Amino acid sequence: MIRHATAADHPAIREINIAAFGQPDEADLIERLRADGDKVFELVAEEAGAVVGHILYSRLWADSVNLYAALAPMAVRPDRQKSGIGSQLVRASLEAAREFGAHAVIVLGHPAYYPKFGFTPEAAQAVKAPYSGSPAFMALEIEDGALAEPVMVAYPDAFG
Repeated sequence: MIRHATAADHPAIREINIAAFGQPDEADLIERLRADGDKVFELVAEEAGAVVGHILYSRLWADSVNLYAALAPMAVRPDRQKSGIGSQLVRASLEAAREFGAHAVIVLGHPAYYPKFGFTPEAAQAVKAPYSGSPAFMALEIEDGALAEPVMVAYPDAFG
């Protein structure tokens, strides 16, 4: 089951991110994004009452009136990876991004993973950001034409 995260999920989300990434950096990033008010939304995957996956979207500050969101981070408990939970989280989160009014989603992620959801480096070519030009920097239009013109985005301070 995929659902919106609650404050009661925060300890499990922290544990999942530390276990999945092997370090606390992503868990710390999540806490900073929440504290700074830059989180747009976050979802969890739950199995048998336990949180086994998590995904967070944060606001990107843009030189337009459109909402652009950053997908980061996404983590699945190591013993549940490669079971489809990550894909379920990404698909559900893209629908949630649409509901929240995001015009496009940007990800700095694995170049072999995110294209299956429609993310491409080509879509990100119109985006000017600190990570532009990396093969891991990809975008997906939620609204047609959202990335037809160049857009400059700034990541929240929590990203460093």
